[in-house]
Amino acid sequence: MSATEALTVLEKKWKEEKEERGPELADSYADSGVLDPKALHEKVRDRVPQPTGWRITVLPYMGREKSKGGIAFSDQTRQLNQLTTSCGYVLKMGDLAYADQSKFPKGPWCKEGDWVVFARYGGSRLNIEGGEIRVLNDDEILAVVNDPEDILHM
Repeated sequence: MSATEALTVLEKKWKEEKEERGPELADSYADSGVLDPKALHEKVRDRVPQPTGWRITVLPYMGREKSKGGIAFSDQTRQLNQLTTSCGYVLKMGDLAYADQSKFPKGPWCKEGDWVVFARYGGSRLNIEGGEIRVLNDDEILAVVNDPEDILHM
């Protein structure tokens, strides 16, 4: 078997395995490299750990693939940005998040589907296929933002 034929067989096998696994977190990013919440497939959400108690699962903002001037960022730069970012997308909330009436008399500070700001190195970091998520306490949310691009990252 030639190298080209072997590569074709491997590509076919990889495609079949990907179809069996279903969509991945990486499939939820737009061409610009920014998370598109509408493209976040339910099967991907199901694989994200369900936070317990008063915790919230957040997907840190990764940033664009290119600068406004058109310079492409390396994968390493984008991963560093995701590690040090202070902005993320709320994926799931624990059943006790914002339940403490004395601590949150005006109700929840955020909800699933919100873009939020949190402490730069806050929460526990968990690596999942396609990226990293953070598990934060409900009181670690600092603000809600409409668009993560409004917060300067790089």
